[in-house]
Amino acid sequence: METKNIIIIGAAGRDFHNFNTYYRDNEAYNVVAFTAAQIPDIDGRKYPSELAGELYPNGIPIYSQDQLSALIKELQVNECIFAFSDISYEEVMGIGAIVNAAGADFKLLGPNNTMLKSKKPVISVCAVRTGTGKSQTSRKIIETLLEQGLKVIAVRHPMPYGDLNAQRVQRFASVEDLKKHHCTIEEMEEYEPHVSRGNIVYAGVDYAEILAAAENDPDGCDVILWDGGNNDFSFFEPDLAVTVLDPHRPGHELKYYPGEVCLRTTDVSIINKVDSASEEAIEIVENNIKAASPNSTIIKAESTITVDKPELIAGKRVLVVEDGPTLTHGEMKLGAGTVAAERLGAAEIIDPRPFAVGTLQDTFKKYQHVENVLPAMGYGDQQLKDLEKTINNADCDAVIIGTPIDLTRVISINKPSTRVYYDLDEVEGPNLNDVLEDFIEEHKLVNDKQSAY
Repeated sequence: METKNIIIIGAAGRDFHNFNTYYRDNEAYNVVAFTAAQIPDIDGRKYPSELAGELYPNGIPIYSQDQLSALIKELQVNECIFAFSDISYEEVMGIGAIVNAAGADFKLLGPNNTMLKSKKPVISVCAVRTGTGKSQTSRKIIETLLEQGLKVIAVRHPMPYGDLNAQRVQRFASVEDLKKHHCTIEEMEEYEPHVSRGNIVYAGVDYAEILAAAENDPDGCDVILWDGGNNDFSFFEPDLAVTVLDPHRPGHELKYYPGEVCLRTTDVSIINKVDSASEEAIEIVENNIKAASPNSTIIKAESTITVDKPELIAGKRVLVVEDGPTLTHGEMKLGAGTVAAERLGAAEIIDPRPFAVGTLQDTFKKYQHVENVLPAMGYGDQQLKDLEKTINNADCDAVIIGTPIDLTRVISINKPSTRVYYDLDEVEGPNLNDVLEDFIEEHKLVNDKQSAY
């Protein structure tokens, strides 16, 4: 059989996983390139030979997605594999049209070819869009299981933007580990809320090795919690699948890839943020769940917000800094920081755009729906410096930090600041305790010293 030349179209995450699980040792295929999009400055690198395996002694080059059409022709490509997340169906098929017009086939790999089977019970937490509330859902599930004396290891969807070989398998047990592994703000936003509570998190590039390490963690492991990224489906085969939906973007659960896959394969559908969404929007989301995943359990929940220094908000002119990916490719116009500003009576939420410098100016040009909020962009040192300067340039009384990390730990802010925290609080339908009680019983996770709810 003639070997097929392949390009994997990605964003430094799902693309590497698909290669590792399906293509790395498959002599029927020759992966000639990855293309990169969505994340700044991830093209122009190479998937290293140490990760690529014996078939690729020179590694695999990573190009900008803008070069896709030319690469297909130049490298005589037979198939292109689409492998990144939170992208509208219109955009997916637009890329498909570019691929087909250049003469190649366009392909999507599904769960059967990419999911790994764990020796431990697995709970997956996924979403239909970036920024729905996966993090607080994951934290609540972990804390509920920990209360039962179970040892839970969280495995986070990949965000390997640095030295790929060095990031092959990463274990985070403390805030100090974030510095040790040279984490970006985007990585810290996902890891810090876990490790600050004493939870162990794994992430990296090679998820077969990561899974084996998590299963054999030195602190013990009873349950693996897959903490998803964007709206991607799990890398591990789940025994209990949880999907979070956002009524601030009603209808998106059926319009973005691969979020609809998460919805159609879920056991539990959580409609989050019902305290700040309209009844009409909530009803649209609920009806779409019933149509796409009629057997899933529906839970309605609030994203409960607390502020450490509310006196810095009431009557003040504030700059709101929110989670970057939620605002950018997640297409949200607001986040927890904005909700806190409105509820606590800020006099004004200032427009950060006049104060933006460097890469932040580029961000605002690219994502023009972002207006009165500042995305906490920090994929590299320059973005971090530009974020700090933009905040310090801003004419305001105080800064509201809506991103999940302690931003003052990584940049210097020259004005008063307050952090916003958010947690999941079920308000209608079964609660997660009920769901997890059944999970614990099904997998016989309760021993003589433990008792179910």
